[in-house]
Amino acid sequence: MSSELLSLFHILSGTICVGAGGVAFLAPKGKPVHRAAGTVFLVSMLATALSGAVIGILEPERLLITAFAGLLAAYLVLTGWRTARWRSNRPGGFEWNAMAAILACMAGLVTLAVLALQSESGRLLGFAAEDYLMLAMMSALGAVADLTLLMRGPVSRPHRIARHLWRMGLAYFIAVGSFFTGPGARVFPEALRESGLLSAPEGITALMILVFLVRTLLKRSPRHPGGAS
Repeated sequence: MSSELLSLFHILSGTICVGAGGVAFLAPKGKPVHRAAGTVFLVSMLATALSGAVIGILEPERLLITAFAGLLAAYLVLTGWRTARWRSNRPGGFEWNAMAAILACMAGLVTLAVLALQSESGRLLGFAAEDYLMLAMMSALGAVADLTLLMRGPVSRPHRIARHLWRMGLAYFIAVGSFFTGPGARVFPEALRESGLLSAPEGITALMILVFLVRTLLKRSPRHPGGAS
């Protein structure tokens, strides 16, 4: 696949991902519409994330950070999807492997951030140390939550749902940011890009995640008390 076709595939799958994710968030949870939209979001998010990772690897001098963002998004959506399909509210080997993978991703991002700080311009491959560190902190959040979960064992149903929600939500937040204020923003008119309005979807998405997460955690379960990981 040529780089042009890969980029087109990345853009198209990202567009589908943003639309399907919005429907999944707004639809009643557990209903057919939510499940169908969630499945489309899962597939399109993985397609977007992995194609973005490949693009970053193919063009490291310009888009290496995209490779790490893609891996982080794929990790989040896969672990979120896996959590919703636990049969015993208990993590397993998948979660151990996922934690190892995201720790490796975090180590790479921290290394790039240090190299950026040591450069004269404070940037590396077109991005500042803060850009690498932001993704590293997201990776660290996932790894710490994984470790906490694996050490604690079974969790209650509300906390299992909360884990599914914040991971899918954070992956969606990354997709929304990439589409509206990241590389995808070039499809919008310049006047709209410069107006600042394209930042609104990110804020709305973050607020939605927080509201749904709080509502979920307020639903107490008498079994398996534990925190959301």
